Amino acid sequence: MSRDGERVIELINELGSRVGNVLTDMVPPAAQVHLLNAQRELITALVLIYENRVAPAPRATRVRRARTRRRTTRRDTKIPVE
Repeated sequence: MSRDGERVIELINELGSRVGNVLTDMVPPAAQVHLLNAQRELITALVLIYENRVAPAPRATRVRRARTRRRTTRRDTKIPVE
């Protein structure tokens, strides 16, 4: 992971912990568990989105994707049934 990615993760974790500290007094313990799980999923999703945007796909993967597309032929057309 790049240094920028690590900084993004640190920033998100810091923001999450600050919000968690503020909500500790107002939110019941059972709800805190759910909020922490949701926060963890959100952080994971944001990191994956960031890595997907920053890191280009390997050349072999891009070529393979292009080859897997199937061209339609005449036999792919629908045959009318009476």
